Amino acid sequence: MLSYAEYANHDATGLAELVRTKKVTAQELLETALARSSAVNPKINAIVIDHEDVARKQIKDGLPNGAFSGVPFLLKDLGASLKGTVTTGGMRLMREAVADYDTTYVERIKAAGFTIFGKTHSPELGATTTSESRLFGKTRNPWNLERIAGGSSGGAAAAVAAGILPLAHATDGGGSIRIPASCCGLFGLKPTRARTPSGPKRGEGWGGMSIGHCVSRSVRDSAALLDATAGPALGDPYYAPKQERPYLEEVKRSPGKLRIAFSTTPAIKATVHPDCVEAIRDVAKLLESLGHHVEEAAPSLNGMEIMNAQGVVISANIAAAIDEAAALHGRPARADDVEKANWFRVERAREVDSSAYAKAMVVVHQVGRTMAEFMENYDVLLQPTVTQPPLKLGVVNLDREDLEGMFRDLIGFVPFTGLYNISGQPSMNVPLVWNADNLPIGTMFTGRFGDEPTLFRLAAQLEQARPWFDKRPPI
Repeated sequence: MLSYAEYANHDATGLAELVRTKKVTAQELLETALARSSAVNPKINAIVIDHEDVARKQIKDGLPNGAFSGVPFLLKDLGASLKGTVTTGGMRLMREAVADYDTTYVERIKAAGFTIFGKTHSPELGATTTSESRLFGKTRNPWNLERIAGGSSGGAAAAVAAGILPLAHATDGGGSIRIPASCCGLFGLKPTRARTPSGPKRGEGWGGMSIGHCVSRSVRDSAALLDATAGPALGDPYYAPKQERPYLEEVKRSPGKLRIAFSTTPAIKATVHPDCVEAIRDVAKLLESLGHHVEEAAPSLNGMEIMNAQGVVISANIAAAIDEAAALHGRPARADDVEKANWFRVERAREVDSSAYAKAMVVVHQVGRTMAEFMENYDVLLQPTVTQPPLKLGVVNLDREDLEGMFRDLIGFVPFTGLYNISGQPSMNVPLVWNADNLPIGTMFTGRFGDEPTLFRLAAQLEQARPWFDKRPPI
């Protein structure tokens, strides 16, 4: 059997190569992942639904000869239906809802040859930046068990950071790939709007703000997975600009001399911790040393208008999802069905008329135009991913008694990320800095709409200049 040390020294691309060259079997990789999960998951609570039986059946039936054939994989317990299994979205209402189909994204994951052995924790409907829920409890950060792993893909990030597997499915509707990647010291790229599919039953998530991809330990894994999952499906309402070449090839190409803007001041008013400010200035110097042109600059945006528009869109979509879940039980939704902050969003959605959504989408589209104009002068924009080191558990929990305080702390923690869900631009967390307390401090790079290639090239350059693969949490 493959030793854990050997397993942990490979990314998913490397593990797939071991399978391809018959140095290890898919069964051995699965057993190693399961053993590591048994050792660390009780401490971090990252995996909340077990699909060991699914993974064993996949191997027994024969795996497709895809780019990741035989590599263990975890789906997020939100936004991904796996036929014959439950996806709860962190909701008690959905605890017994068995899917009768695979989402298009899951079809592509299967075609890539992954073995799916579980689902990871997400807060209820992905509505906060910590993976804590009434249904499954608290996901803990492997770097410090009293801190959040981030949200909403916190279970995925905790599992990868703890070494259960080298990459895992994640989704991002307001920062939910980049935030947990920041909290857990991982690479996490949110692709361009509609780069990966949302079908077959949905055309988009959260008004086009949400998209699926992964958190990973290596840049090349993220690129190779996007190669395997990107592209429109039949009947999609719209799709991202066509890529010129495989993203895995982009990782091997030089980024050239880039024009990079940086800023530590968010459009939505918030206090940025000195560690996060210092991280950006440190990385700006690193970029200059690599030959890039770096200057301080930021787009002019109305943060309050953006926050309000985003709130209308998210509240409407959360209310619709809750109503849909309650309908499975043959009744309307009730306040005690969901967590406090989500019921607040339901009530807010019901208070406004339908024109509010149309008005919000006007703001959303105008933000995209403003960002496109700003990015005419820059290839990349560098900012903090979040404003603080990973928060303590409970601060941004959807069930916090002080709901007003929770929303204030939530907005104050993540004023940067949601802008690029609104504009649809590709945006990534790159794990380049750890503070004096050995906590990851994320740095976020955002590219032009449709321009993942530049981000992958730059990320690969930074990965080589300041490697992070061997940085492991003390768990």
